[in-house]
Formats: sequence, structure tokens, C-alpha cells
Amino acid sequence: MNFVAAADGSFQLAGRRVRCALGRAGVRPAELKREGDGASPAGVWPIRRVLYRPDKGTPATALPAEPIGRDDAWCDDPSDPARYNRPIRLPYSGSFEKLWRDDDLYDVVVVLGHNDDPAVPGMGSCIFLHRARADFAPTQGCVALAWEDLLAFLAAAEPGDAVEIRR
Repeated sequence: MNFVAAADGSFQLAGRRVRCALGRAGVRPAELKREGDGASPAGVWPIRRVLYRPDKGTPATALPAEPIGRDDAWCDDPSDPARYNRPIRLPYSGSFEKLWRDDDLYDVVVVLGHNDDPAVPGMGSCIFLHRARADFAPTQGCVALAWEDLLAFLAAAEPGDAVEIRR
């Protein structure tokens, strides 16, 4: 099944339409996506796995799921091609996205398969599906859902599913 996040801020979730937040720069064709541009990349992105904070509970899902720790992060540093758009452990001297956050946005992170096979440095990293801010403020390029919708997504998604980001 493909779940669809549309540029109008809607997300197709198991037969119903819910609200989502996308990148502050809107939705951009994947071939034009660049690191730090704030755009969500248009395309169909396979769901790779779920990362979660074990102190906040284990999500109910059929997707592969792994707990994260306080020293887990994701490399977004184009100058490090070996680690770019991959999970890393802190400390790390390059640029990264910390996964263990204080604001609850990454309590559950669904890793989407954008620019990962192989990762091309500078073409965008850290494209996740995660919890939205209460006001649905734009993301840095991810897709974000209300907490209850994120939990419903996890319950509905199965291995082999994908998230389409549509212009």
C-alpha cells in the first residue's frame, strides 16, 4: 500500500484523509532536492524501518522497529560520503540530526528510502515521517503527522509499503 502526502497538507491514511506538515519550501522534484533546502522530495519512498525512544513505549507495528539511544543521530554532512544519510553514533564532528530529542517530534521516526541506495552527498538526507508540531509548522523536508495519526499509520503499514510525497 502507498500512503500519500500531498502538497496541500493532506495525507491519505487507510481510507481517510488527515492533516500533515511538509517542508517549509514545499514539495520539490527529487532530482532538484538539495541538503538544507527545506523541501520535501516528490516521489514514492519505501518505508525502511521505524526508530523509537524506548522510554516512550514500543510502537505497535508490523514494520521493522529498533529502539534508539541518547547517542544516536543521522548524518546530514555532505562532506562525509561514507556516512551521509546514514545512522551514526555521537560524538561526531560533522553535521548531524540528533534522534533523541526533547521536543517529542522524534519519539517515533519512520525512515523513508529517499537518497539511500546509494546515498548521493548533497541530494538530501534525514527524510522521515514523524510527529508534527501542535501547530503543524513546516518541517525541514520530512512528512509529519499528528501523534494519533502517526500511531494509526504504524498500525496500518506493512513491510513493502511506501510513502508517496506528491506535488
